[in-house]
Order: sequence, then C-alpha cells, then structure tokens
Amino acid sequence: MVLCAVRRQLLRSSSSSSSSSSSGAWARLLHRHSSGCVRSNIHDFNQEEIREKLGAFPGGSVDLLKQESGVAVLTVNNPSRMNAFSGSMMVDLEERVSQLESWTDGKGLIVQGAAGTFCSGSDLNAVRAISNPQDGMKMCMFMQNALTRLLRLPLISVALVEGRALGGGAELTTACDFRLMASGSVIQFVHKHMGLVPGWGGAARLVRTVGSQNALKLLGGALKVDPDLGLRIGLADAVLEVPRAEEGAGTQLQQAEDWLSRYTKGPAPVIRAVKKVVLSGRELPLSEALRTEKDVFGTVWGGPANLQALASKSKHK
Repeated sequence: MVLCAVRRQLLRSSSSSSSSSSSGAWARLLHRHSSGCVRSNIHDFNQEEIREKLGAFPGGSVDLLKQESGVAVLTVNNPSRMNAFSGSMMVDLEERVSQLESWTDGKGLIVQGAAGTFCSGSDLNAVRAISNPQDGMKMCMFMQNALTRLLRLPLISVALVEGRALGGGAELTTACDFRLMASGSVIQFVHKHMGLVPGWGGAARLVRTVGSQNALKLLGGALKVDPDLGLRIGLADAVLEVPRAEEGAGTQLQQAEDWLSRYTKGPAPVIRAVKKVVLSGRELPLSEALRTEKDVFGTVWGGPANLQALASKSKHK
C-alpha cells in the first residue's frame, strides 16, 4: 500500500513539470510496478478512519513555512512533550506533505523541531490509547506512507537535528536526503527499550543510509549517535557550528539554509529533475531507472535554463 501511494505521488510530481508525452511514459513505467505493491494483511485499513482516530488525540502541531527562495521549513512543534507526535500531529504531517507535493515552485526542505530539540517520537498518551495490534498497524501504515512520501518529494531535503531525535524522531531524520547535526545533539533508535522495532520505515531507510552492519548496531544496541559517530558512519552529513553572536555566526536554521543552498541553487525545474533522477536510480531497477532518467531529461532539454546556459557557453568557462 505504501509503495502504491508513493508511485501515485511520483506520477503526480512528474506530471506537474513534464510534457504530456513524458508524463505518459512515466505513467506506463509506474503502472508496470502496480502488481508488486506491498499490501497489508489488514484488509479493512481505511486512511480516513485512521486519520479520524488519530485526530482524537490532540496536542502540538506540524507547521509549514514556504519561502520565496523555494526552500520550505517544516517544524515539529510540541515543546512540552519534546516535540513528540500526538495523534493530531501525525495527521498534520500527512497534510503538510500533501501541500508540499503540490508546491511546484519548491526546491528544498528543512525539517526541524521547535525550541531546540528535534523530536522524541510518539506521544505516549496517543500510543497507549491505540495499543491494540489492529490500531497500531494502521498507525504504522499511516506514518510509513507519510514519511515515504516525504522522502520522495521532488525537493532536496535535510533534517536539522538539534537536541535529541529519539525513536520515531530518529526515523523522521531518515526520511530526509541529508542530516545536519548540531553540537551536542543525539540521534537514537530507542525502539528496543520500548519492546519494539521501527515501524515508520526507519529501519529500511537506515540500512540504505549506513549499511546493514551499522544499522544492526544502532538498532540492536540502541546506540546514541553523536555528531562524531554520525559523521563516521554516514548518518550525519555535517556538524553545525555553535552560534556565537560575537563572531557573526548564524542561527542553526540559517546555517542549515546556507548548507542546503549549495544544492538548491538554480531554477526549480532543474533541481526537481535532479531529485527525480536520483530517486529513480535509488528505487527502481536499472533498466527502468534509465528509462525514467531519459523521460526526466526530456523535460529540461531545450528548457529555459538549458537554452540560457548554451547561449552563455557556461560549460567551457
């Protein structure tokens, strides 16, 4: 079900910036995978049903700020619970992802927590209320879907990790393309201590990020990943400086925006095309990834940015 939803999103995001012929090719490519969609054994799963159930446990919010620069900021905002996800915040997250899916001018995304900490996973009040296996599985599927769609947005994304990213918060960091860790921050998959394993897709994404051996250590040992360890194993892409006003250093968010800007500089159609070809190379078999790359190439060849570059002969400068 998650893969089906993701393929529909890939189709929508491609169609928004592609010609009708290339969109058709993309549609045919994704249609060939439809028989391989992963389906839950809970046959009565209903998106609206679980959304209503989750919404009954309020608290906090997930806020979205779209900037003229083409970089949006998504903030997990529940400071009194260390930014833990209440049920209504899970619904918020899914809605914010939907908004980003339709943001055709977007190029980048920064995911952060409010008040100097990232996210401590699920709010235990909501978890206890849906602790039966049926509801737990539905919540799992809902969050897997939301985070998979987040990772597969045609935006280059980075998690700005301040303070602690625990449990589901650690899983959230893996739903971004990059991770920046502030000094003193920690990413920890504490699921084992709760008698669980990741359920929001965090384990699968972690293996693809740090390899199976490191993932086994992080999950099996519930290891605390500080910035140094994060850099060594590839979970962190950079460590942010401690802001010092007297030295003119920017805030952590400003540093994250500056870091991300090296990858989002340029026209939105080109940056989004870059994300799409990398996404297809990561997710699809080689032959189909090559077809997809051809189709996406066709959306930018002869486009304004390409013609401007040809006119300036910038390649040989």
